[in-house]
Amino acid sequence: MYPVDSGDTTFIVLCTALVLLMTPGLAFFYGGMVRAKNVLTIMMQSFISMGIIAIIWIFGGFSLAFGPDIGGLFGDISYHFALDKVGAMPSPLYATTVPFILFFAYQLMFAIITPALITGAFAGRFNSRGYIQFLILWMILVYIPVCHWIWGGGFLSKLGVVDFAGGIVVHVSAGFSALSTVIFFGPRRKELREIEPSNLPLVAVGAGLLWFGWFGFNAGGAYAGDALAAYAFTNTTIAGSIAMTVWLILDWHYAKRPSFSGILVGAVAGLATITPCAGYVPPWAAIVIGAVGSVVCYYAKGIQSHFKFDDALEVFRAHGMGGLTGALLVGIFASTAINTVSAGFEQFFVQLLGVVVVGAYAFVLTWIILKIISHFGPIRVSDMETLEGLDEALHGERAYETMDLPGDTTGKPAEADGTPARPDRTDTEEETRAADQPDQPKNKEQSKPNGNKQEGDATSARAGGRGKTAPSIG
Repeated sequence: MYPVDSGDTTFIVLCTALVLLMTPGLAFFYGGMVRAKNVLTIMMQSFISMGIIAIIWIFGGFSLAFGPDIGGLFGDISYHFALDKVGAMPSPLYATTVPFILFFAYQLMFAIITPALITGAFAGRFNSRGYIQFLILWMILVYIPVCHWIWGGGFLSKLGVVDFAGGIVVHVSAGFSALSTVIFFGPRRKELREIEPSNLPLVAVGAGLLWFGWFGFNAGGAYAGDALAAYAFTNTTIAGSIAMTVWLILDWHYAKRPSFSGILVGAVAGLATITPCAGYVPPWAAIVIGAVGSVVCYYAKGIQSHFKFDDALEVFRAHGMGGLTGALLVGIFASTAINTVSAGFEQFFVQLLGVVVVGAYAFVLTWIILKIISHFGPIRVSDMETLEGLDEALHGERAYETMDLPGDTTGKPAEADGTPARPDRTDTEEETRAADQPDQPKNKEQSKPNGNKQEGDATSARAGGRGKTAPSIG
C-alpha cells in the first residue's frame, strides 16, 4: 500500500488542468490559421474530442492502455472497465504517490489532445460524420495500443524505448497519422491552398495557451513535484524559446523579413521536439535540442513540397518530425545525472526502433480506418460545401458576422475594408482573386511599394520581400 503525497497530488492536479487547457489552445491555434468561413468547424473538431474520448477512456480505453499486459500488445479491458479498481489509493505501477483516479484523469488529457492534433492536416476536407467515426476508431486502434506499448508495460517499453511526455505516443503517432490522411484525401484546389491565415491574433492566443499548457504536459511526466519535474519544466521553456528564435533567423534569411506566424510554429516545433526528452536531458542539451528540432522541422517543408503533400496546417512537419527528432535525441543527450536513462548507441537504436514501429503502425492503420469508413458513405466535403464555407454548410453557424452598409442593396456581405460587395462576384471568383492577385491600393498612403510577395512557410502567413526562396527538395 503506497501513501498519497499531498504535494505531489496537488502538483498533478495542476498539470492535469494545464494539459486540458491545451486542447482549447489548439482549437484557437488552428482556428486562426484557416479561412474565416471554416473557423468553427476546425475548432469544433478539437472540442468534440473532449467529449467522445472521455467516454471511450472510461469504458475500456484506460484499461486497454494501462490494464495488466496481454502479450505486450494491449491491457486487459475488463480490469479497469468503467473505473473499476480506479480509486483514491495510488497504483504500485504508475504514479505511486498520487491517487490512481488522478493518474486516470491526467492520462485522459493526453488521449484527448492527440487526435485533435491530426485535424490540422485535413482542414477543410473532412465532413462531420466521417470525422466522428474516424475519431472513435483512431483512438481505439491507434492511440490506445501505442500508449500501452510504451507507457503501459507493452513490448516497446520492455525493449527499452522511453518517452518522457509523449514525443512518440502523442506527436509521432499524430504526425504520421496526419501524413496518412493528407495522402488519402489528396490536395485541395490551388486557390484554397494559398489563402492566408484569417486571424493571426487568434493563432497567437492559441500558441500562448499551448506553451503554457505544455509545462503541465512535460513536467507532469515526473508524477511528483520534485527536481525531475523542475528539469522537465525548465527544459521545456528553453527548447521552445531556442526553436522560436532559430525559426525567426531562418525566416529572415530566406524571406528577408520575420514572420509572426512563423515564430509561433517554430515554438510549437521546439516544444514537440523536447517532449520525449524533457525529463532525461540536462538544460544545456535542451538548447541544442530546440535548435536541432527547429532546423529539422523548418527544412521538412522541402519534403512536403517535393511530394506535394497538402498538409494544411503542417501537422506532420511540426509534430511528426519534431517528435521523431526528439525521440532520437534521447539516445544522444540522456544523462543519468537527470534520470535513469543513459545516452549511447544502444539507446539510440532502441529509440529509432520505437519511432519506426509507431510511425509505420500509425500511418498504415490510419489509412485502413479511412478506407473502411469511406465505404459507408462520403467522408469528404463537397465542392459546394467548400465554396459556401464549412461553418455554414455543416453547422449553420458563422464565426464572424458581417454588417450591411447604407446604400448596399446587393444582399451580400461587405468587404473587409468596409466597401459593399460587388453584386457580380461569385465565391469562386473571390477566392481566386484573394489567392492569385495582389491587393489593390485604395489611397496614396497604400500605394507605397511593399516588395514582392512570394510563397514562404505554408503554415505561416507567406512572407514577402526580396531574397532567396525557402528551401525545397526537387
